Amino acid sequence: MEMLGNRRLAITQQQAWEALNDPETLKKCIPGCDKFELTGENTYSVGLAVKIGPVSAKFSGKVMLSDIVAPDGYKLTFEGQGGVAGFAKGSSSVTLRPLADAAPAAPADAPVAEGAEPAPALAPAGCELDYTVQAQVGGKIAQLGQRLIDGAAKSTADDFFKRFEAEMQSRYGPPPAAATENAETPAEKTGAVAGFMKKIGLGKKSDKDAEPGAGGEAGGG
Repeated sequence: MEMLGNRRLAITQQQAWEALNDPETLKKCIPGCDKFELTGENTYSVGLAVKIGPVSAKFSGKVMLSDIVAPDGYKLTFEGQGGVAGFAKGSSSVTLRPLADAAPAAPADAPVAEGAEPAPALAPAGCELDYTVQAQVGGKIAQLGQRLIDGAAKSTADDFFKRFEAEMQSRYGPPPAAATENAETPAEKTGAVAGFMKKIGLGKKSDKDAEPGAGGEAGGG
Protein backbone atom coordinates (compact mmCIF):
# COMPACT_ATOMS: atom_id res chain seq x y z
CA MET A 1 0.00 0.00 0.00
CA GLU A 2 1.20 3.49 -0.86
CA MET A 3 -0.32 6.79 0.15
CA LEU A 4 0.73 10.41 -0.05
CA GLY A 5 -0.92 13.63 0.94
CA ASN A 6 -0.56 17.33 1.67
CA ARG A 7 -2.14 19.42 4.42
CA ARG A 8 -2.08 23.14 5.14
CA LEU A 9 -2.00 23.88 8.87
CA ALA A 10 -2.90 27.21 10.53
CA ILE A 11 0.02 26.98 12.97
CA THR A 12 3.70 27.78 12.63
CA GLN A 13 6.22 25.23 11.42
CA GLN A 14 7.78 25.13 14.89
CA GLN A 15 4.43 24.50 16.59
CA ALA A 16 3.65 21.68 14.15
CA TRP A 17 7.10 20.17 14.68
CA GLU A 18 6.75 20.18 18.46
CA ALA A 19 3.29 18.58 18.24
CA LEU A 20 4.48 15.86 15.85
CA ASN A 21 7.24 14.97 18.31
CA ASP A 22 4.99 14.93 21.39
CA PRO A 23 3.83 11.39 22.33
CA GLU A 24 0.76 12.67 24.19
CA THR A 25 -0.41 14.70 21.21
CA LEU A 26 0.09 11.76 18.85
CA LYS A 27 -1.71 9.38 21.20
CA LYS A 28 -4.65 11.78 21.35
CA CYS A 29 -4.84 12.31 17.59
CA ILE A 30 -4.17 8.82 16.15
CA PRO A 31 -7.55 7.06 15.85
CA GLY A 32 -7.81 4.04 18.17
CA CYS A 33 -4.45 4.73 19.83
CA ASP A 34 -4.26 4.06 23.58
CA LYS A 35 -0.48 3.89 23.94
CA PHE A 36 2.36 5.98 22.50
CA GLU A 37 5.32 5.90 24.86
CA LEU A 38 8.99 6.73 24.47
CA THR A 39 11.00 3.58 25.20
CA GLY A 40 14.44 4.54 23.85
CA GLU A 41 16.19 7.11 21.71
CA ASN A 42 13.68 8.09 19.01
CA THR A 43 11.81 4.79 19.60
CA TYR A 44 8.22 4.51 20.78
CA SER A 45 6.00 1.65 21.90
CA VAL A 46 2.54 1.91 20.34
CA GLY A 47 -0.80 0.20 20.91
CA LEU A 48 -3.94 0.82 18.87
CA ALA A 49 -7.24 -0.74 17.91
CA VAL A 50 -7.86 -1.17 14.19
CA LYS A 51 -11.03 -2.03 12.29
CA ILE A 52 -10.94 -2.70 8.56
CA GLY A 53 -14.20 -4.03 7.17
CA PRO A 54 -15.25 -7.04 9.25
CA VAL A 55 -11.82 -7.45 10.86
CA SER A 56 -11.10 -5.80 14.20
CA ALA A 57 -7.80 -6.21 16.00
CA LYS A 58 -5.61 -4.74 18.69
CA PHE A 59 -2.15 -4.01 17.31
CA SER A 60 0.96 -3.53 19.39
CA GLY A 61 4.27 -2.52 17.92
CA LYS A 62 6.90 0.17 17.73
CA VAL A 63 7.70 3.32 15.82
CA MET A 64 11.27 4.51 15.18
CA LEU A 65 12.22 7.99 13.98
CA SER A 66 15.23 8.60 11.73
CA ASP A 67 16.61 11.21 9.30
CA ILE A 68 15.50 13.87 11.78
CA VAL A 69 16.04 17.44 10.54
CA ALA A 70 14.33 19.82 12.97
CA PRO A 71 11.97 21.52 12.27
CA ASP A 72 11.74 20.35 8.64
CA GLY A 73 10.82 16.70 8.95
CA TYR A 74 11.70 13.09 9.70
CA LYS A 75 11.23 9.55 8.52
CA LEU A 76 9.47 7.00 10.67
CA THR A 77 9.50 3.21 10.46
CA PHE A 78 6.74 1.16 12.05
CA GLU A 79 5.86 -2.46 12.67
CA GLY A 80 2.98 -4.01 14.54
CA GLN A 81 1.38 -7.38 15.30
CA GLY A 82 -2.35 -7.93 15.55
CA GLY A 83 -2.50 -11.60 16.45
CA VAL A 84 -4.66 -13.68 14.08
CA ALA A 85 -5.66 -10.48 12.25
CA GLY A 86 -2.16 -10.21 10.84
CA PHE A 87 0.69 -7.73 10.86
CA ALA A 88 1.60 -4.35 9.42
CA LYS A 89 4.97 -2.78 8.73
CA GLY A 90 6.28 0.06 6.66
CA SER A 91 7.67 3.57 6.65
CA SER A 92 6.52 7.14 6.30
CA SER A 93 8.20 10.47 5.65
CA VAL A 94 6.91 13.79 6.98
CA THR A 95 8.05 17.17 5.67
CA LEU A 96 7.12 20.62 7.00
CA ARG A 97 7.66 23.96 5.33
CA PRO A 98 6.59 27.45 6.41
CA LEU A 99 4.03 29.51 4.54
CA ALA A 100 4.75 33.23 4.85
CA ASP A 101 1.52 34.29 3.14
CA ALA A 102 -1.41 31.93 3.03
CA ALA A 103 -3.21 34.13 0.48
CA PRO A 104 -2.14 36.76 -2.08
CA ALA A 105 -2.47 40.45 -1.31
CA ALA A 106 -5.60 42.14 -2.65
CA PRO A 107 -5.02 44.45 -5.66
CA ALA A 108 -4.41 48.06 -4.65
CA ASP A 109 -7.26 49.29 -6.86
CA ALA A 110 -9.79 46.69 -5.65
CA PRO A 111 -13.17 48.37 -4.90
CA VAL A 112 -14.13 48.67 -1.25
CA ALA A 113 -17.75 49.24 -0.21
CA GLU A 114 -18.36 52.59 1.47
CA GLY A 115 -17.99 52.30 5.23
CA ALA A 116 -16.44 48.82 5.00
CA GLU A 117 -13.08 47.98 6.51
CA PRO A 118 -10.41 47.13 3.93
CA ALA A 119 -9.61 43.40 3.77
CA PRO A 120 -6.28 42.32 5.27
CA ALA A 121 -3.59 42.13 2.62
CA LEU A 122 -2.19 38.85 3.96
CA ALA A 123 -3.83 35.81 5.50
CA PRO A 124 -2.34 34.36 8.70
CA ALA A 125 0.96 32.59 8.27
CA GLY A 126 0.97 28.82 8.66
CA CYS A 127 2.81 25.78 7.37
CA GLU A 128 2.37 22.96 4.92
CA LEU A 129 2.81 19.28 5.72
CA ASP A 130 3.62 16.66 3.09
CA TYR A 131 3.57 12.96 3.94
CA THR A 132 4.12 9.64 2.22
CA VAL A 133 3.37 6.16 3.53
CA GLN A 134 4.51 2.78 2.24
CA ALA A 135 3.15 -0.22 4.10
CA GLN A 136 2.74 -3.98 3.91
CA VAL A 137 0.04 -5.99 5.63
CA GLY A 138 -0.36 -9.73 6.10
CA GLY A 139 -2.81 -12.22 7.58
CA LYS A 140 -6.57 -11.77 7.58
CA ILE A 141 -6.27 -8.05 6.86
CA ALA A 142 -4.38 -8.73 3.63
CA GLN A 143 -7.23 -10.98 2.45
CA LEU A 144 -9.71 -8.09 2.59
CA GLY A 145 -8.53 -6.63 -0.70
CA GLN A 146 -6.51 -3.57 -1.66
CA ARG A 147 -9.48 -1.25 -2.16
CA LEU A 148 -10.82 -1.80 1.36
CA ILE A 149 -7.35 -1.43 2.90
CA ASP A 150 -6.62 1.78 0.96
CA GLY A 151 -10.01 3.23 1.93
CA ALA A 152 -9.41 2.48 5.61
CA ALA A 153 -5.93 4.04 5.45
CA LYS A 154 -7.25 7.24 3.84
CA SER A 155 -10.09 7.46 6.37
CA THR A 156 -7.59 7.03 9.23
CA ALA A 157 -5.35 9.80 7.83
CA ASP A 158 -8.31 12.17 7.42
CA ASP A 159 -9.46 11.43 10.98
CA PHE A 160 -5.95 12.01 12.33
CA PHE A 161 -5.66 15.46 10.72
CA LYS A 162 -9.14 16.47 11.88
CA ARG A 163 -8.17 15.64 15.45
CA PHE A 164 -4.73 17.23 15.04
CA GLU A 165 -6.15 20.52 13.74
CA ALA A 166 -8.76 20.59 16.53
CA GLU A 167 -6.03 19.95 19.11
CA MET A 168 -3.83 22.72 17.68
CA GLN A 169 -6.73 25.20 17.72
CA SER A 170 -7.51 24.24 21.31
CA ARG A 171 -3.86 24.70 22.26
CA TYR A 172 -2.96 27.85 20.33
CA GLY A 173 -6.36 29.41 19.58
CA PRO A 174 -7.66 30.38 16.15
CA PRO A 175 -5.09 31.95 13.82
CA PRO A 176 -4.82 35.73 14.42
CA ALA A 177 -6.12 38.00 11.67
CA ALA A 178 -3.51 40.15 9.97
CA ALA A 179 -3.94 43.59 11.48
CA THR A 180 -2.79 45.61 8.49
CA GLU A 181 -5.24 48.42 9.20
CA ASN A 182 -3.32 49.16 12.39
CA ALA A 183 -0.17 49.74 10.41
CA GLU A 184 -1.37 53.01 8.83
CA THR A 185 0.90 56.02 9.22
CA PRO A 186 -0.52 59.27 10.69
CA ALA A 187 -0.38 60.84 7.22
CA GLU A 188 -2.50 58.02 5.79
CA LYS A 189 -5.04 58.42 8.60
CA THR A 190 -5.26 62.18 7.93
CA GLY A 191 -5.77 61.48 4.24
CA ALA A 192 -8.56 59.04 5.05
CA VAL A 193 -10.34 61.61 7.25
CA ALA A 194 -10.04 64.30 4.56
CA GLY A 195 -11.44 61.88 1.98
CA PHE A 196 -14.40 61.09 4.23
CA MET A 197 -15.09 64.82 4.80
CA LYS A 198 -15.16 65.37 1.05
CA LYS A 199 -17.54 62.43 0.58
CA ILE A 200 -20.11 63.94 2.94
CA GLY A 201 -19.75 67.43 1.36
CA LEU A 202 -17.60 69.11 4.00
CA GLY A 203 -14.23 70.72 3.51
CA LYS A 204 -14.99 71.29 -0.17
CA LYS A 205 -15.92 74.93 -0.21
CA SER A 206 -12.57 76.58 -0.47
CA ASP A 207 -10.62 77.41 -3.58
CA LYS A 208 -13.07 77.76 -6.48
CA ASP A 209 -16.22 78.13 -4.37
CA ALA A 210 -14.57 80.99 -2.46
CA GLU A 211 -13.86 82.96 -5.63
CA PRO A 212 -17.14 84.49 -6.81
CA GLY A 213 -17.03 85.62 -10.40
CA ALA A 214 -13.39 84.72 -10.76
CA GLY A 215 -12.16 85.81 -14.17
CA GLY A 216 -15.30 87.96 -14.90
CA GLU A 217 -16.23 88.49 -18.54
CA ALA A 218 -13.28 88.47 -20.83
CA GLY A 219 -12.76 91.24 -23.39
CA GLY A 220 -16.02 92.81 -24.61
CA GLY A 221 -16.16 94.75 -27.75
